[in-house]
Amino acid sequence: MRLRTHAGLGAIATGIASVLLASTATAAPAPGSSGVGDPYYPYAGNGGYDVAHYDIRLTYQPATDLLSGTTTILATTTQDLSSFDLDFGLHVNSIRVDNLPATFHVDPKESGELVVTPARPLEKGRMITVVVNYADTPSKVVIDGYTAWKKTADGALAVDEPQSSQWWFPASDHPTDKATYDVSVEVPDSVAALSNGTLVRRTQQRAGWTRWYWRSTRPQATYLATLEVGKFEINQSATPDGKPFITAYDPAIGDSLDAAKASVERTPEIDEFLATQFGPYPFEAQGGVVSPGLSFALEAQTRPVYSGKFFRAGSNTSVVAHENAHQWFGDAVSLGRWSDIWLNEGFASYAEYLWAEHEGEGTPAELAQYVYDSYPADNAFWQVLPGDPGAAKQFDDAVYDRGAMALQALRTTVGDAAFFTILKTWVAEHKGGSARIEQFIALAERVSGRSLHELFTTWLFTKGKPAVGPNGAAPFRTQGQPKAYAKIKSTHESLAQARQY
Repeated sequence: MRLRTHAGLGAIATGIASVLLASTATAAPAPGSSGVGDPYYPYAGNGGYDVAHYDIRLTYQPATDLLSGTTTILATTTQDLSSFDLDFGLHVNSIRVDNLPATFHVDPKESGELVVTPARPLEKGRMITVVVNYADTPSKVVIDGYTAWKKTADGALAVDEPQSSQWWFPASDHPTDKATYDVSVEVPDSVAALSNGTLVRRTQQRAGWTRWYWRSTRPQATYLATLEVGKFEINQSATPDGKPFITAYDPAIGDSLDAAKASVERTPEIDEFLATQFGPYPFEAQGGVVSPGLSFALEAQTRPVYSGKFFRAGSNTSVVAHENAHQWFGDAVSLGRWSDIWLNEGFASYAEYLWAEHEGEGTPAELAQYVYDSYPADNAFWQVLPGDPGAAKQFDDAVYDRGAMALQALRTTVGDAAFFTILKTWVAEHKGGSARIEQFIALAERVSGRSLHELFTTWLFTKGKPAVGPNGAAPFRTQGQPKAYAKIKSTHESLAQARQY
């Protein structure tokens, strides 16, 4: 599903045709669509049902990379269904729908798409229970030429974007279908199993094995659900306001270990500051995981995951501010379509500017202007549109940096009071769900009382360097390179390079 643009128009046309046909046949159950119609990833997510909860109960053996167990899905049907799809790539042993055995097969036209036919058609508007039993070695599973599961020396990481769930649990894999989670994973005693939310308990049901139970009680997108297995050093404490705060570090990051701790352990302080800018922290727990097993960082809900490389040059609270800003922008309020990626990355990048000012290392105005001045007009940087970069450029530098400049341009235009009201209102109105760029523009115009069409068209949807910089037409000069610039630039380059495919 990562690169499923090749069948996009056909899939969307098929979905439209299915809707039209269904409207003329009032009583006949029909298959749910194989995607939600996202132009970047047409097979992402599934039609015909809405997931409320995933109960994932697994056993993982690091020595063999064997992952086995059961996922129970609670969902509500949104149409009369004869069959429905799950996004999943592992080998399935059995599926039961409402306690009855169901038939299933892999879609021959699309790897990673599992078609389920229940024993009886499903009526619209009813809760259903889907139980999938499976076992496989995820690191050997390839979908569209890619494997998101990352095998490490002593475990594995189920961490990636825009898709990773297909390698460890069946799902409707799109940010618009959020759910709550219970994740229970049994692993050898020598390793830990980390996931999102709150650690409910650990139990030893057989010699040599420990089962870790995690619970996420707030709606969560599938790509934000993560699993990290390995020999982590784990710290458990509480934030100043009493939330569970769990961090984990793989000692294999070596000389970067102390720098990683000096950065990630400041997460509650950083979230406390971000709350003054964006509104109350939206979730029930905080934390972070650092591993050498990946090359990027991901805003996993409540517990971001960082590559050890972000701390090779010393402490880096900029990347911590970036990933935790996503708890508001991307996690609490998720993308309506993957083309809306600016709502994630532009906002998290601007949070780095805000944190830099808080730390006395440059104001957002100075940083945005310095970035603007750093790219000449003929640089390819200005040819990527943050508002619709295309799947291949979804994590391009421009989405981060021009995206942050767009927010500074908005702040310059509407003023500080309206700007921060817009950010806080956006989260307050959409948290727990998903939203689109056009909705943000409408909100900005409503709060500011100004027409902002030209501003957003220029900064998000027009190729070329804007004639007027992010601080307006009046001359604005930076006093040399802001102190935070080098760290932010390095962070953005790492985030972008690691996600090019």
